[in-house]
Amino acid sequence: MAVITAAVLVSTLPLARLPGQLPDLPAAFWVMAGLATLVDARPFTPPGRRQSSAVFPSTCFTFAIMLGWGLAPAVAVQAVAVVVSSWRMRHAWWRAAFNIAQYALALSAAYAVSRLADLDRIGWFDVGVVAAAAAAWFLVKYGSVTVAVRLLFGGRWWVMFRQGLPFELLSIGALLLLSPVMLAAAQTSAALIPLALVPLYAVYRMARLSAEQEELSRLDPLTGLANRKGLLGDVADQLPAHAQRHAKGAADRHLALLVLDLDRFKHVNDALGHAVGDRLLVEVGGRLTGAVRPGDVVARLGGDEFAILAPRLTSVGDARDLALRVVAALAEPVALDGLPLDVSGSMGIAVYPAHGEDFATLLRHADVAMYDAKHRGDTITVYAPESDHNSPERLSLLADLRRALDGGSVSEYRQINMYYQPQVAIETGEVVGVEALLRWKHPRHGMVDPEELIKVAEQSAVMRLLTRRVVDDVVEQVAKWNAAGLNLRAALNVSVRDLHDGEIADQIADRLARYALPADRLQLEITEGALMADPRRVLATIARLDKIGVAIALDDFGTGYSSMQHLRRLPLAEVKVDRSFVLGMATDADDAAIVRSVIELAGALGLRVVAEGVEDERTWRLLHAAGCHVAQGWFYARPMPADELVTWLSRYRAVTPQRPEIGRHHRDS
Repeated sequence: MAVITAAVLVSTLPLARLPGQLPDLPAAFWVMAGLATLVDARPFTPPGRRQSSAVFPSTCFTFAIMLGWGLAPAVAVQAVAVVVSSWRMRHAWWRAAFNIAQYALALSAAYAVSRLADLDRIGWFDVGVVAAAAAAWFLVKYGSVTVAVRLLFGGRWWVMFRQGLPFELLSIGALLLLSPVMLAAAQTSAALIPLALVPLYAVYRMARLSAEQEELSRLDPLTGLANRKGLLGDVADQLPAHAQRHAKGAADRHLALLVLDLDRFKHVNDALGHAVGDRLLVEVGGRLTGAVRPGDVVARLGGDEFAILAPRLTSVGDARDLALRVVAALAEPVALDGLPLDVSGSMGIAVYPAHGEDFATLLRHADVAMYDAKHRGDTITVYAPESDHNSPERLSLLADLRRALDGGSVSEYRQINMYYQPQVAIETGEVVGVEALLRWKHPRHGMVDPEELIKVAEQSAVMRLLTRRVVDDVVEQVAKWNAAGLNLRAALNVSVRDLHDGEIADQIADRLARYALPADRLQLEITEGALMADPRRVLATIARLDKIGVAIALDDFGTGYSSMQHLRRLPLAEVKVDRSFVLGMATDADDAAIVRSVIELAGALGLRVVAEGVEDERTWRLLHAAGCHVAQGWFYARPMPADELVTWLSRYRAVTPQRPEIGRHHRDS
């Protein structure tokens, strides 16, 4: 407020000389003054929602007055025009005062530059001076706005003004450069001045058409909701106000961005056609609009993805409550052509400023939360940093992984390798198979943790490249072993993304045929989490693999939430007891009870049981006593490259529970 007061005091200085000038001002001046006041009753509003960047036609008249009759009359007329426009637009008094001050400063700067020109005998040099004066007016005018926005909103001025600036530069430039033409006409006759209203109207129409086109570009043509660009504009409008509140310590006000992705929408398009799918999207948009609060913005980001911008929240709990209202609004089936269609989706929530201080970050984090909800089978998830697999470090790692999988240099390509860990029948000691495990030696970071590697890849298209590489390498290696007389079955892990896309079944069938490899030499391991993420699509892919003859194992059994119905319906060959239970079963009675229960359940379903994480003799014997079929772990061997596995097999001597002596010659040193 002190800055505004100082600016107002400075702006009043030119007016001190005004009373002495008034009697000498000609009729042309009074005509311009009257028109300046009249036209500002309806300013040009730029595209978007901000009134702060409205363009006032009085600029044309006051700039001409400044050129023809000096600074004081121009400032006085501009002040009157601002009062009229502020009254019409219901601005606060301090805002009107600030506008008067910034116009006075802009006119003062322009006047100082214009003194270099001879406007009585205007030539090319003088035209250049007038253009420079117009530039000075613009720079001072918007420089003062920039300073004010920085003081109020903590440096977010560029976010606010970058969308409207091109429009304002064009419109105001046209008004300022029309001024000397108007002045020249006024020196001939004051009656010519009203003719300037025609080009002003043309500028006004141009502004309106530009605004309408801009508005259309901010709307989704199908649903009539805001699109991604429109949502960006709304966020740009909202963030500065929230930044100001938080800067003043008002942390009880939040802004939330909710991202909703519909489940199984592709099935609607495939089964009923895109026309029905479009009608469903329109209905969903309507329900979302009805579920939100006044002032909330609903947008369609594209496809079956929607977003909700919710300002004025008091807590993250309010955002959850809003999300629950949206879920309830979608709960009722949508009736299209007499067919009731169930609508559901997964929703991610990101809150400003905790989860991001700009639109791009908020949207990315809400997207991460939405995919996290899908992965876990939840309906609503609030962003959590530990679930974000897209940190700058991970994105850099992902880029390196893509380069390596795309081919890259030969040395890079060889850094991604498959290691194999033996799986041994406990009763006989026979090596019945191996698990293929991915290893990546990064050129700079060394060996990348396998779990980190999968987290980096699984939420991107790189996962498809990685799966292709794994399938190709494993099938080729098993074919080589088969040709050498080693009848080993290889198990490899696949991700949720792989199982949602039936392409993996086609790829495996093609590779098996290429190497003339029996399908029972390959086994796929899926997790309970992958199964629960989208059971229908997963089951469809598994059914195709089972038809080919590829066995399916349920990995990490006991850590998820599989129902007995899913276990009964799945064409499984085995279940793998998670290592977290196996490692503790020798010392923890609860872990031992869980392992025994899993073995009994699998036996009742006719499934083979593999225990992973077997690291000592006592655990090995407990597993045998419980009826476990196969063991895998460092008790036998650690994972190793394919050539080392062949060497290990040549030295391996079967060890069975019936033999009391347990030597170390069969294990890795």
